[in-house]
Amino acid sequence: MATRVLNLAQLSGPLVWLKEFLKEELAPYPGRAALVARMVICATLVMILTMTFRLPYGMHGAIFTLIISRESPRATMRAVRTIVTIFAFSAIYILLGAMFSLGDPMLRLLWIIGTLFVIFYALSAMTDYVAATGFGILIAITISLWDTHVPVELKVENTLWAFLQTAMACAITLLVELVFAGVRAGDDLGRSLAERLACVEELLSCHAAGRTVDEKTKKNITRLAMTGTSRLRRMLQRSTYSQHYAEQLGAVVVLVGRAVDLAANLTQLGIRISEEDRKRIGKLVEQIAKTRDALLGGRIPGPIEVDNGSDNSTAVPLLNEMERTVSMIPEVFAGSESLSGYPPSPAVDPPARLFVPDALSNSDHLKFGLKGCLAAGLCYIIYTSVSWPGISTAVVTCVLTALTTVGSSRQKQFLRITGAITGGIVIGMGAQVFILPYLDSIGGLTLLFIAVTIVAAWLATSSPRLSYFGVQLALAFYVINLQEFRVQTSLTVARDRVVGILLGLFMMWLVFDQLWGAPAVVGMKRAFISSLRFLAQFAREPLSKDHRVAVERSYSLRETINTNLDKVRILADAVLFEFGPSRQHNLALRSQMLRWQTQLRMIFVTQIAWLKFRLQLPGFELPEALSVAHREFDDRLAETLEGMADRMENGREQKIRKVEDSFEVLERAIRTCCPEESQTALAAHLQTLLTLSRRIESLTISLDKEI
Repeated sequence: MATRVLNLAQLSGPLVWLKEFLKEELAPYPGRAALVARMVICATLVMILTMTFRLPYGMHGAIFTLIISRESPRATMRAVRTIVTIFAFSAIYILLGAMFSLGDPMLRLLWIIGTLFVIFYALSAMTDYVAATGFGILIAITISLWDTHVPVELKVENTLWAFLQTAMACAITLLVELVFAGVRAGDDLGRSLAERLACVEELLSCHAAGRTVDEKTKKNITRLAMTGTSRLRRMLQRSTYSQHYAEQLGAVVVLVGRAVDLAANLTQLGIRISEEDRKRIGKLVEQIAKTRDALLGGRIPGPIEVDNGSDNSTAVPLLNEMERTVSMIPEVFAGSESLSGYPPSPAVDPPARLFVPDALSNSDHLKFGLKGCLAAGLCYIIYTSVSWPGISTAVVTCVLTALTTVGSSRQKQFLRITGAITGGIVIGMGAQVFILPYLDSIGGLTLLFIAVTIVAAWLATSSPRLSYFGVQLALAFYVINLQEFRVQTSLTVARDRVVGILLGLFMMWLVFDQLWGAPAVVGMKRAFISSLRFLAQFAREPLSKDHRVAVERSYSLRETINTNLDKVRILADAVLFEFGPSRQHNLALRSQMLRWQTQLRMIFVTQIAWLKFRLQLPGFELPEALSVAHREFDDRLAETLEGMADRMENGREQKIRKVEDSFEVLERAIRTCCPEESQTALAAHLQTLLTLSRRIESLTISLDKEI
């Protein structure tokens, strides 16, 4: 009897955790219902048009609308032109490849392997997410088509239909996005930042007023902390801001995310707040409110003063850190002018770019292409070797799975498999047995489709802990029930398609997580070390005496650093999904690197303003003696950053000249050239130089001590 009670107690723990987990993930939040509505409307319109006009490849169009609606912000006509161009190129590429290789089996295999590499390389290296997705899916779904024994004319016709179906899905999604964008006018990124600051403000207001923090506020803070800033980073990457302003907003995103993390930790602490601390918190609430209003209105926040005399407070252990974090947000916008006239102004859309700047120089894109090619290629070889074309859905599954593959994540793989089983076997086959035989009109099928899509879309808009479950559920259901122009009741067809999905998931797990994977924390550490080294290179710029070459190189370095810093944060999200004996150590290292990254990004943003003096731009020229001291300070800064990288990489300590000493020399040179009482324009620029150099020095010293 005692043993039975013990077993029940052991079972109740996971069940209680699962209940709380689902309650938290499925709870509504601002904007979730509208996002789900867009996803359902787009997918349903594609389904109705597919069934009404008997259009092939309806499943691919429907799942494509979910991916676009979930990942993409408001679309523009320029995006439409890009997408249609990419789709047309894909169709031409398929037809030319078929003409070239169809008569020779070995040549056909080589063409397919090379094409799979191109698909996954494009997914990694292309800047336009929608175009890359359409390119990959369109080619993947036609590979099996050209292996079938049907007339060539029919193959060509179906290839063109695949192009039109995907283009139609994209057009519908963009149209719905534009309609909803007109309803919710304003800056999506500014609103999202303001929402996070408002939650932090509400939490601190409760403490300042001596009130107990209500459960709703706690849940909102916890949800935002678990969601992280990945959605904000995607919005920023696809925005039309100038590069200079985007870099500044990238730092703001990190700082706001840090403030949310600190607030989430604060909810877990039982603290007694003194009257003095309440006044400090009240002042911080006012500063956050002003910063929030400025970001929401598209204005640069005003400077925030921090009371350094209260650093000894122990009643609220995270208050000092939160004050420093919030005060750094306005500092991000120091020196907000552009480097020169070469980059676009904030009011003008930057020129379209098909590939990321390091598409040819970054080996990560090549590795991703090879890994994806291996996984999808193995799927192709397996289903052609056993003459089982029904499981060709494995290749498409590899493409769709790769879109969200970041680092090594057993939890994500678990979500993919369980989502496929739930959507394909439980809901898909279950509907074939118990529901579809009793439906005799498109109206009944539409109601079933909407019901399943609502569930899948709601799950897909959860945090990264659960979101991919919804995408995989929809994919499996659509594969079974949206491939023919009739109600599908054959369990054999459903079985084959589900087996294909599971085969694709298994190959992606085998290649990405087992044969060629590494713990996310290892990749995170490598990316952080690379950021330190690239930032050291940036500190030594310009290396060329040619002004235009120097500016172009500086912009290239800036984009590389930005990419690495974003990669650190993305991999940090993946660490949360990995389990094992080293989990606690990895989480501790993750927390450290995220804290260091905040300081590193501040150094980077400050250096961007600092570079104008190094480039001797008009109005930022320096006297010769001061220029020498400036160069010496930058060299010491670069050595210090490289020393941090060496220390993290192999634990090697090296003796370097302290950056403090070179700063003192620079400060004396500035004060010699510019007495404090001087009011000239030169004096104003030199005072700016002194402020920037002092900020870089303090941030670098602090980071060096921690690392």
